[in-house]
Amino acid sequence: SCFDPFSTYDSTCQLAQEIAEKIQQRNQYERNGENTTKLTVTIRALLQKLKEKIALLKDLLLRAVATHQITQLEGDRRQNLLDDLVTRERLLLASFKNEGAEPDLIRSSLMTGGAKRGAPNPWLLEEPEETRGLGFDEIRQQQQKIIQEQDAGLDALSSIISRQKQMGQEIGNELDEQNEIIDDLANLVENTDEKLRTETRRVNLVDRKSTSCGKRLILILLLLIYYFIVLPGIDVCIYKCP
Repeated sequence: SCFDPFSTYDSTCQLAQEIAEKIQQRNQYERNGENTTKLTVTIRALLQKLKEKIALLKDLLLRAVATHQITQLEGDRRQNLLDDLVTRERLLLASFKNEGAEPDLIRSSLMTGGAKRGAPNPWLLEEPEETRGLGFDEIRQQQQKIIQEQDAGLDALSSIISRQKQMGQEIGNELDEQNEIIDDLANLVENTDEKLRTETRRVNLVDRKSTSCGKRLILILLLLIYYFIVLPGIDVCIYKCP
């Protein structure tokens, strides 16, 4: 086919948006009492053009699926896009004939559901290279392989987490043992400190006793010197004095 389905779909969405805007404009003219004949003719022609474009897209899609240019899965996805266009065409036609829902509501739904400026064309979202040209069985096998690889990765991750958990428990046990050792050392230091204070008090007591005994010895020596040396000397001096 000489038509590009990508650009055809994009232009069809833009055409539907243009029709919605012109229907809104026509309804505004009617409320203001202005002549809508020329605008009505334009809208009718655009609706016919929209119908032809949708029919062309249907034909291009059928050929693409029939000639295996795309997979059936991709064909179903594009068929859903076409169904949406058909629904929008019916809403536009009903709005043009002033049937069904309010024109403003129809336009709102069309504008939000239609092609937006700057937004990617959903028709261009082709299937990836990994699945292009593959049948359903091949795609299923590929998906199963991916799932198996993911399961293997999850198993490996689970094993790593289990090892880390075991290491954490071992570290916790080691910390508990170290805490017990530290508690024992603290108790030993406390006992040793108490013994040291006790011994210090004993040493101070002995020191005070030693000092007291020394003073007593000195006093006794002085008394002995007085009685045995000083007093006899005094007596001799008295006797020898005239």
